[in-house]
Amino acid sequence: MVDRPTLTNQDRLDLFTTMVLIRTYEEAILREYHADKSPGFDIGAGLVPGEMHLSAGQEPVAAGIGAHLTADDALTATHRPHHVAIAHGIDLNAMTAEIFGRETGLGRGRGGHMHLFDPATHFSCSGIIAEGLPPALGQAFAFQRAGTDRVAVAVTGEGAANQGAFHESLNLAALWKLPVVFVVEDNDWGISVSRSASTAIASNAERAASYGMPGVRVEDNSVEGVWEAVGEAVGRARAGDGPSLIEVHTLRLWGHFEGDAQGYRSDLEGVPGRDPIPTYRDRLLQTGVLTEGDVSAIEIDASHRVEEAIAFAKASPTPDPADALAFVFAEGARA
Repeated sequence: MVDRPTLTNQDRLDLFTTMVLIRTYEEAILREYHADKSPGFDIGAGLVPGEMHLSAGQEPVAAGIGAHLTADDALTATHRPHHVAIAHGIDLNAMTAEIFGRETGLGRGRGGHMHLFDPATHFSCSGIIAEGLPPALGQAFAFQRAGTDRVAVAVTGEGAANQGAFHESLNLAALWKLPVVFVVEDNDWGISVSRSASTAIASNAERAASYGMPGVRVEDNSVEGVWEAVGEAVGRARAGDGPSLIEVHTLRLWGHFEGDAQGYRSDLEGVPGRDPIPTYRDRLLQTGVLTEGDVSAIEIDASHRVEEAIAFAKASPTPDPADALAFVFAEGARA
């Protein structure tokens, strides 16, 4: 029996600090992404061309997960990866340089924001739906065979819970009792399709029972609820008790991608009032965990770190066109 973790005021302060850093980063990327795409939005223009998926509103998921992992644990994410990458301790300079397509990036500027790979923190992500689950299984299997207490966490979206890879991964994880935690971010929308129009059950956490593992749904985008659920699941995995499934009812504040007009959303009017950061800040202020001075210091530090990363990326060199095949294809790498 794994003991349930106990949340301290320092833990609450750390959760809020992580959430603020993530939002500050996403707001800066939003600014830089749109800076040179006007007056008409041109997705292929600017310093950061292509699609951009930002995670504003989903910070509680990332903060609650990151609090229980070390750099030795593995974490896989989706096409919307920045929040969980930051919470897992990925280097901000290297990640930002990758987003800007620079030679100093995690993938030498070849991968972009949907394909971030960081061996130092065992982090990876992919633009393919549900793709992160099988790699997490592989890492969990390796941890198990090596006799360590390391764990793997696979973060995916509620739309991915209807993919074959999701069910195959849960089945194999349970069969082999792997040290892996599956976390589903339910932001209500699979691009423009509502959850109610795509999924037959109210909670994907109910699917855990089919594979003989615990299933928990965290409501209200609660960062403390995520912290508790993930802490218990990670504890089970480290103790050799196998996998768990957690679904978090979170929130997508912005569009599926930048440039998404969101005409399909009927809930937009109430979205700003559900922003988890001011909600949690006010709660911590009321309970005395935070002071206004603390909030200001946290925001200033986050801004400094983020702007430093943006400046680093902009000052970094772009890849040499002559090296277009290098580090991508085997023949190019040998050349």
